[in-house]
Amino acid sequence: MHYLYTDGGARGNPGPAASAFFLFTIDMQLVDCNGIYLGETTNNVAEYSGLIAGLKSAIKQGVKELECRLDSELVVKQIGGEYKVKEPQMQKLHAQVCELMPEFTTVKFKHVPRAENKFADKLVNIVLDARI
Repeated sequence: MHYLYTDGGARGNPGPAASAFFLFTIDMQLVDCNGIYLGETTNNVAEYSGLIAGLKSAIKQGVKELECRLDSELVVKQIGGEYKVKEPQMQKLHAQVCELMPEFTTVKFKHVPRAENKFADKLVNIVLDARI
């Protein structure tokens, strides 16, 4: 099992945005991480972008069992089917996540408080501070 922590944020909504992910082994050894500047977009697009980047990294690393931990309740509930995805751009991002999921034998999505997602949250802010 690996753990993927992802986050995204925008300063203004829409506004300058960034996403980030951290991929850890079960014993919390860092496997990969990245922060990505996205330009002008919304907070929700940034959240999805961080998740997609993290899922792609996990696939590249050969991870088969993954628990994704996000502080975006919206994304977790949309992926889980509890909330509908109405906005067309969000539908495309949601579809990308769904297309990546079969690459894993097990993939779970868990909503966590921001305090438990501090590394990804901090990296988003570092990327934004560097770009704006």
